[in-house]
Amino acid sequence: MADPKGFLNHGREVAKSRPVDVRLKDWNEVYVPGSLLPIISKQASRCMDCGIPFCHNGCPLGNLIPEWNDYAYREDWAAASERLHATNNFPEFTGRLCPAPCESACVLGINQPAVTIKNVEVSIIDKAWDSGDVAPQAPERLSGKTVAVIGSGPAGLAAAQQLTRAGHTVAVYERADRVGGLLRYGIPEFKMEKRHINRRIEQMRAEGTRFRTGIEIGRDLKATDLKKRYDAVVIAAGATTARDLPVPGRELNGIHQAMEYLPLANKVQEGDFVAPPITAEGKHVVVIGGGDTGADCVGTAHRQGAASVTQLEIMPKPGEDRAPHQPWPTFPMLYKVTSAHEEGGERAYSVSTTHFEGDEDGNVQWLHLVEVEFVDGKLTQKPGTERKIPAQLVTLAMGFTGTDRENGLVEQFGLELDERGNIARDADFQTNVPGVFVAGDAGRGQSLIVWAIAEGRSAARGCDRFLTGASDLPAPIRPTDRALTV
Repeated sequence: MADPKGFLNHGREVAKSRPVDVRLKDWNEVYVPGSLLPIISKQASRCMDCGIPFCHNGCPLGNLIPEWNDYAYREDWAAASERLHATNNFPEFTGRLCPAPCESACVLGINQPAVTIKNVEVSIIDKAWDSGDVAPQAPERLSGKTVAVIGSGPAGLAAAQQLTRAGHTVAVYERADRVGGLLRYGIPEFKMEKRHINRRIEQMRAEGTRFRTGIEIGRDLKATDLKKRYDAVVIAAGATTARDLPVPGRELNGIHQAMEYLPLANKVQEGDFVAPPITAEGKHVVVIGGGDTGADCVGTAHRQGAASVTQLEIMPKPGEDRAPHQPWPTFPMLYKVTSAHEEGGERAYSVSTTHFEGDEDGNVQWLHLVEVEFVDGKLTQKPGTERKIPAQLVTLAMGFTGTDRENGLVEQFGLELDERGNIARDADFQTNVPGVFVAGDAGRGQSLIVWAIAEGRSAARGCDRFLTGASDLPAPIRPTDRALTV
């Protein structure tokens, strides 16, 4: 245990953010560099080393949170890093991007502010990188087996690293021009600078993982040909089919899916463009969708110099405290103010878009909406609440409906789908096609980064067992697991 009185002596203290007027002038991460380390030992001391650490179950990876909290309290950073990496391949990703279901399950959180688990995690891994404690882990011997991983998001990278360390020869296929999937082009730079991805990729290259970018399986290379080349395949292609908004005026110029808008802003930071082809500069921006992707659009629009930003959500505004039907230690739906929301803009809840209105040149100018409410469990429009708001750029951030069905990957492999339209798999994450496995959003549906990494690790174990008959790789979850996050 860290400090038996830590939670009594110290209150919760989180990372400090840079002033809004400063951070809006650049694309760097919003937090003050180095602000966490001076306070993190005290924050780690608040961990009570509970008899039953519910944070383990709240985390899909089963992170050994009390153990690395104790090491962080003692400032034994090397040991803390070892414990952190025992269950998580990429803690610098989750420490920045995960919504921290572990903190919702923290026992201290029953009647006090939870331990700052996420901040401790990112402090440990950043210190480990700075101290040189993160090194390539090449396999002792090669198995002679080959594996293709389709997709280089968190699930694909986790599966690839685990399988490479098990001794297999692994090649990762990515249809984009750079490795990283949505980590690279879906997550804005101000939430996670891409240098964190780059150094992990270099570590994986040093371990022996190979990367093939600009190749889309199903189009550029047939799935059947890929299967012939490799002893096994892991599909981690994500759930990239975006949910659309079929209302009048959807065809107007200036209405884009979030994943059309956000990657272009990231490509500017990569040096591909001087200015993004789609920009919010000087425009009235409306973001449809109240989740994290919507918040990413809000923060991006602010940095591009939008005249105004309005975010719309069809569901009612969540409460500040847990609802009765979401008791501890479940992951509750709470009202969140992200760094993007701190920077300005308006948020409207319980509203639905009825149609768009454009000018004579076909450019969107207005968004018409109406207030909605649930009546007998059915979403119903409220008469007399119709209004319109200016909208010269609209981004649709309403989630995803499943894996891409247009590139032929599913059909060429002959894969079966489950009742939700995801790729079906068994307890070993194997599809109906022997030797073809699936991990992450492609099999689970749209979910969290921490679930993606957990699925990648579990699919790697199933694949390793298929190739060798047994596996020493850990499997944190099963395909049916939901832990405490639902």
